[in-house]
Amino acid sequence: MFKYLLSPLLLSLFFVACTKPSPNISTNTVEELSKLLRSLNNSIPPAEAELLSREIFKESAKLTKKFKPVSEPHFNNFLINVGVKDKGLCYQWSDALYIYFSGKNYHDFEFHLLVANKGEYFYEHNTLVVVAKGEKVMDGVIIDPWRKPGKLYFSKVSEDREYKWKHREKRGCQNGK
Repeated sequence: MFKYLLSPLLLSLFFVACTKPSPNISTNTVEELSKLLRSLNNSIPPAEAELLSREIFKESAKLTKKFKPVSEPHFNNFLINVGVKDKGLCYQWSDALYIYFSGKNYHDFEFHLLVANKGEYFYEHNTLVVVAKGEKVMDGVIIDPWRKPGKLYFSKVSEDREYKWKHREKRGCQNGK
């Protein structure tokens, strides 16, 4: 009997896992993120904020192609945990972005990691945060491509009502930071 139930489940997983979100980037969203980044500190040059904004969208799109997320992030995690997919958990997105941007030379920005619900298996969430150099981490901008696969989510940390974030100073990403 189990094999008769397993076939429809696997077939439905196949169709859901094959859906591809479109990583379309519009000029308005790049500009919107650029304005939000500039709002972190009055001394941030518009050109640097725009460059970082474009690079965030570009790198998020690369990760979307690499991780091939399904349309609902928690279902994506389920597929990874049962072995149907091999990567694309939220910490893998945030680590990849952190490693990439930490290696860049942005004069007015620094990059950190945030965590919500740390240690809670089904509810823990990790993300990257962009901060004006020398400013408080919790005053930064969340960069979260995992939350809405194929569409980059960003907001001020203080305006994100979905999670209660904490600075994750010692995440231990692949590069040891």
